[in-house]
Amino acid sequence: MFTTRPELLGTFGMVSTTHWLASAAGMSMLERGGNAFDAAVCAGFVLHIAEPHLNGPGGDMPAIIHVAGEREPKVVCGQGPAPAGATMAYYRDKLGLKLVPGTGLLATAVPGAVDGYLLILRDYGVLDLEDVLAPAIYYAEHGAPIVPNIHKTISGVKEIFLNHWLTSQPVYMPNGEVPKPGSLLGNEGLARTWTRLIAEAKAVGGDRQAQIEAARDAWGNGFIAEEIDKFCRENEVMDASGKPHRGVLAGDDMAKWRASYDIPLSYDFCDHTIFKIGPWSQGPVQLQQLALLKGLGIEDMDTESSEFIHAVTECAKLAFADRETFYGDPKFVDVPMEILLSDTYNDERRKLVGKSASLEFRPGHVAGYGGSVDYQAAINSSAIAGSNMAGIGEPTVGRPSNGDTCHIDVIDKDGNMIAATPSGGWLQSSPIIPALGFCLGSRMQMFWLEDGKPASLMPGKRPRTTLTPSMAYRDGKPYMVYGTPGGDQQDQWQTNFLIRHVTHGLNLQEAIDAPSFHNEHHPSSFYPRQASPGRLVIEGRFSENTQKDLKNRGHALEVGADWSEGRMCAVATDGNILKAAANPRGMQGYAVGR
Repeated sequence: MFTTRPELLGTFGMVSTTHWLASAAGMSMLERGGNAFDAAVCAGFVLHIAEPHLNGPGGDMPAIIHVAGEREPKVVCGQGPAPAGATMAYYRDKLGLKLVPGTGLLATAVPGAVDGYLLILRDYGVLDLEDVLAPAIYYAEHGAPIVPNIHKTISGVKEIFLNHWLTSQPVYMPNGEVPKPGSLLGNEGLARTWTRLIAEAKAVGGDRQAQIEAARDAWGNGFIAEEIDKFCRENEVMDASGKPHRGVLAGDDMAKWRASYDIPLSYDFCDHTIFKIGPWSQGPVQLQQLALLKGLGIEDMDTESSEFIHAVTECAKLAFADRETFYGDPKFVDVPMEILLSDTYNDERRKLVGKSASLEFRPGHVAGYGGSVDYQAAINSSAIAGSNMAGIGEPTVGRPSNGDTCHIDVIDKDGNMIAATPSGGWLQSSPIIPALGFCLGSRMQMFWLEDGKPASLMPGKRPRTTLTPSMAYRDGKPYMVYGTPGGDQQDQWQTNFLIRHVTHGLNLQEAIDAPSFHNEHHPSSFYPRQASPGRLVIEGRFSENTQKDLKNRGHALEVGADWSEGRMCAVATDGNILKAAANPRGMQGYAVGR
């Protein structure tokens, strides 16, 4: 079949990310003798400059890694928890909020991305911190070309920059105007922060790991934490509630948290073992979809047929209903994952998949587990999303556009592998901290301000993030890393890709290029947490007959542009051959390798 670009083949190393500059920078680390982990960290810091509307240092970064020679992969938790001051009593009772705002300082969890990157670099990289950060500093000082979506995003928040978030204006509107696509946009403040971070790291001496640990200390205990603490204490920031609020994040929260390793969940599907982050993310929802689909004969369906789209969509509805009902930080909530992934449970759940689209919210029942979901309230929130997201009275910033987030996949010649999904801390989340050159994230909007839910707000608890990188073993051996931006859509687009590759034999690029789809039936993870019963969004490349049959089955069909669904990246190893592919949609994702 025709593909927009070739599936890359080589033997030395492969990097696939959501921006060509990050892919090239990561590859440069491999060329300099670095490994997959050096490359991924380098690419991650470059993405802060190349895609500031999708991620930043104040955001989050979960990853799945395989270290050559080790038997099992591991998860890197670069997702910070709720600060000590983020209590239900304060948000709901004192401030009178019903939802955590989607922007501003109240939505800020402990920033996790940078410490996550540094943990990976310390333990598994081989290059010095200065070398790995050099490309990011270069682009911060000299500027990176603006892609159209950066221009679009800044245009959308222009008024709040001019009227409220005044510290963001010099960085993202340097001449008081929205910079044009193709022009260069840098960040001198961020360049100074990274330069100082390197200087403090080098001050401890020549030991590589000691330097990186010193950088982690400067981030969590030193000058960076101090400036974050000061900014949150001293500034009231306009947010999506329509009112200004101070932040609750404090230096002490930064000091008490560090990125850590976790054990992934897994599920066997068609000679592949799929590894995902645990239920503090939405990651297990992909495993649940596979468990449901495994008994529907999906391998015999045309992947562009209405039969296929319907089956995948109805299984996704069931899996996402369980996400809302059961998932939360397992340090605080007992999540029955063993049951949710069992054949017994899914054999019963699969019986709910009929010939027509369900418009109901149908979570499973596991005695003693889970919480209630007010589906009608989520439906009602759609009216807020449609009418109030631009703000009533004071300007507000709402949920970022679909497809937000970044992704990085790398495999090197030695077999080291990493999939990372950095996000948050985007330019539209909160104002720039002038002393640091970056803003804070808004991941806490994924908490509920209601008691008794697995994802209810609690200090020290991780928000149930949408960030969900993936890894696959084939026949028991490390095979592939893959992932995508896209919020709630991530584990839908990934599932579409995986099935087409694993059960239907499409190569990586073919599986990425194939027309894709997602549903918005479940409550959104993003403010204002809306749901749209039966809504199914498909690319316009699907045939008229397919579209007609989906409507006849009862789906609330929305036909998007021909190339609108999915932002996939993927890298695989097949014997001595490395393979890579990247998404053409949006015209900025690229894979490189040799």
